[in-house]
Amino acid sequence: MKWLTSLVAAAVIATWAGTGQAQVTEKKGLTLNAAKQIIATAVGEARRLRAPGAVIAVVDDGGNLVALERLDGTFPAGASISIGKARTAATFKRPTKAFEDIIKNGRTAMVALSDFTPLQGGIPLMIGEEVIGGIGVSGAASAPQDEEIALAGAMAAKTLKLGAAATELSRQVTFIDRQMVAAGFEKGKVLVNMGNYMVHASHRDMDGVAEIHTLDTDLIYVLAGSATFITGGSVPDVKAIEPNEFRGATIVGGDSRRIVKGDVIVVPAGVPHMFTEVLGPLDYYVVKVR
Repeated sequence: MKWLTSLVAAAVIATWAGTGQAQVTEKKGLTLNAAKQIIATAVGEARRLRAPGAVIAVVDDGGNLVALERLDGTFPAGASISIGKARTAATFKRPTKAFEDIIKNGRTAMVALSDFTPLQGGIPLMIGEEVIGGIGVSGAASAPQDEEIALAGAMAAKTLKLGAAATELSRQVTFIDRQMVAAGFEKGKVLVNMGNYMVHASHRDMDGVAEIHTLDTDLIYVLAGSATFITGGSVPDVKAIEPNEFRGATIVGGDSRRIVKGDVIVVPAGVPHMFTEVLGPLDYYVVKVR
C-alpha cells in the first residue's frame, strides 16, 4: 500500500500548492540595454562635472557585472574598484558611503567581509522599493563626485522600462511626407520617437537658454537661418528640469561659432550648448541618439 500512501501525499501537496500557499513572484530584471542607458546618463554627468577619468560599472541584483564604461584618462585599478562599489551597493542594498562612514566610526571588523568595497561611489539601482542592481563609479575628481555621477545613473534607472524580453530590432520603415515635415517646422515638433533616438523638426525665432542633456547626443543640421551656437564651458545657474535634463540662463567660457544653412553640429551628451543672436527664422533638424 506504499504506492497508495505516496499517491495520497502527492495529491495533498498538489492541492496545497494550488491553493496559493506556494507561489512564484514576478521579478524585475536589469537588461543590457537598460544598463547601457544608465551608464550613458552617468557618462553625461561625468562630462558635465568635467570628470573625464571616471569608470562606471553596472551590476545586477546578484552583483554580477552587466556593463562597464572606462573613460579616457582613468587609472588601472578603476574598473575593479567600480565593480566592487556597484556589487556592494546591490547586494547590501545600501549606498557604499554608509559603510565607509561605519568603518570610520570604529567598526573596522567590517573590512573582513568578502566581496565588499566600502568606498563612497556605489548606489543601489531601484524601481520603486525593489533593488534591481547597483552602479559604482571611481576615478572622478573626488569621492563625493564619484557618488554624484552614480546618483545620476541611479536616477535614470527609475525612468527605464526593465525586465522586458529582448526583441528583434524593428524593420518597419517610417515615412513622413513633406507636408507633415513642413507643418512640423512651423512651430517645432517631434517627427519620430523610437525610444533610443528621436527626430525633431526645430524652429526658433529668438535666443534660447543653456541646455544640457546627460543622456542624449544631439546631431543638428541647419536648414535655414543663422545663429551663434555656444558649446562647452559651464552653466553657473544650472537647474534640473527633469531626469537627464538641465537648463540655465547662460554659458560661461564656452566656444562660439556662427552656424548657417548646411552646417552640421554634433553635441555629445553632457556638453552645455545654447543658441544666441538668432537671425531667422532658424530651422534645423535635431536627431537625438541615446
